[in-house]
Parts: sequence; structure tokens; C-alpha cells
Amino acid sequence: MRSYRQTLVFNTDRRRELINITPDVEKALKESGVKEGFVLVNAMHISASVFINDDESGLHQDFEDWLEKLAPEKPHSQYYHNKAEDNADAHLKRSIMGREVVVAITEGALDFGPWEQIFYGEFDGKRRKRVLIKIIGE
Repeated sequence: MRSYRQTLVFNTDRRRELINITPDVEKALKESGVKEGFVLVNAMHISASVFINDDESGLHQDFEDWLEKLAPEKPHSQYYHNKAEDNADAHLKRSIMGREVVVAITEGALDFGPWEQIFYGEFDGKRRKRVLIKIIGE
């Protein structure tokens, strides 16, 4: 069995952003040489997320609107966590959107359903953050 590890680094211009990282994961898979196995893609920060969904701009705006209704950024004073920081909403948004995804690898490709893509969700950006790609298989 083979194991391959790579990290992606992000430093977004905006506080919140959704980035399609599927091409990055596919490139890592090709570099790994794994044909059958699994890939784990994990946000390595507690205010960022990795999730699978459709790459459609209207849906992305729906996520933004929905998350902002569930955990609005402001007023910062509404959160106990914000006594020391101002990113409690980002922690909550990450909890909703998830920490990681696992995707099967079949015949050297990500074994997706129709329209599925992997996204990095940034909820407290403008600073350096990492995503782990871990590939295991043969």
C-alpha cells in the first residue's frame, strides 16, 4: 500500500470565500500514482471547511446567505467567544459545512457522483491556512 501527503496553502483576499480545489486534488492523485484507494481532504484550521457539492454560482450565494442567517458575523458582541477574538461565526460555519471529505479512488480517478466537486470554504480569511490531502491505496 502507498501513502502520499500534500498540503495546499490559502491566503484569501476576502473573509469568506468558496474555492473549488478539485483540480488540486486530481493533480495530487496523479502525482501519487495511486489507482485504487481513498483520498482524505482536510481543512487544518477550525474556521475553514472542506466539503463536496456542485460548482454553481447561485448555489454558492445560497450557501453564503444561509450560513450568514444561521451564524451572522455581526454584531460581534452576540458571541461569548468574541471576548478575545471576532471570529465565532467562522467556527460555527465550519461546524455546519464540515471538516473533511473522503473520496474513493477508482482506476486512478476520483469516484464522484454527477456534479460533485471538492471545495475549500474559508470563513475567517485574509491569513495563511492549509488543507491536507492524504492519499492511501495501491
